[in-house]
Amino acid sequence: MGGHFDLENKEKRITELEKLTNAPDFWQDIEVSNQVNRELATLKKEVNNFNSTRKDLVDNLNLIDILNEEELNSLTIEIEKNKKIIDELEISTLLNKEYDKLNCYLEIHPGAGGTESCDWVSMLVKMYQKFCAKMGYTYQVIDEQKGEEAGLKSVTLYITGLYAYGYLKCEKGIHRLVRISPFDANKRRHTSFASVLVTPECDKNINIDLNEDDLKIDVYHSSGAGGQSVNTSNSAVRITHLPTKIVVTCQNERSQMKNKEQALKMLKSKLYELELSKLENKLSDLKGNMDNINFGSQIRSYVLEPYKLIKDVRSNYETSNVSKVLDGDILPLIESILKMKA
Repeated sequence: MGGHFDLENKEKRITELEKLTNAPDFWQDIEVSNQVNRELATLKKEVNNFNSTRKDLVDNLNLIDILNEEELNSLTIEIEKNKKIIDELEISTLLNKEYDKLNCYLEIHPGAGGTESCDWVSMLVKMYQKFCAKMGYTYQVIDEQKGEEAGLKSVTLYITGLYAYGYLKCEKGIHRLVRISPFDANKRRHTSFASVLVTPECDKNINIDLNEDDLKIDVYHSSGAGGQSVNTSNSAVRITHLPTKIVVTCQNERSQMKNKEQALKMLKSKLYELELSKLENKLSDLKGNMDNINFGSQIRSYVLEPYKLIKDVRSNYETSNVSKVLDGDILPLIESILKMKA
């Protein structure tokens, strides 16, 4: 069952955002301005779709008793179109947590398996990059560690777009791949694992205090993309938050100062998520049920051999169109999880 479409609050939020866009200093911060405009456009589309679909359904119901068979067939087509819009509106009601609308950081790390798992990481990166393109999101590779033979040891993407975290939070967990290994001369079947972590970008209005004594900061030569000049100096930055053991790295900028700034931003976001997780666990305890889908559990299997099947173990959604999913078409999987959690 979906959530409630809160028309009144959405219209109220539209009014608030329109006031912001009319402020004389609105374009001083381009990043914030673009986020406001994206949210405003999305809300207006949702409200317009809700109002027009509601009117169409009422009008169509009034016509049912007076239409002939041919006209009823045409009406059925119109109702199917309305159903598709209603499904889209239902998903928007499920992205109702305060931080769902935020940008996010998406990290992927290989499990045991060496080259196999590193190659699986690179496949997942391409899948998420293509998903971003389909959703109109932008992404930036802020940290990347190459595998020794192939693939990636780790990668972090910074993804921007309305509801980026709301959608991609459904990808947290262990992803399992079964296939004939391209690295095995005997063409044997291998199973590989990779972990995906998704962190909401800390909202600028939320204050996260960092004590410098709690930070261990290391600098080193960048090894990722960025050109030969990136590697000639210690521009990459690794920050360890000693109390929590959280480690963040950034190496996409040529400037050590900019990499440190981005790493601190990511660290604040991770600490923010940590507090959110503590709060959610407390609420789950109060409700008397614990969500058993957490980081460290297998959430989805991608089987390429001996048959083709992708199945999410949380929602039981499955598809045999493996190539389509790996080409970034993961929205149906994500939506099945959002509906299941509702």
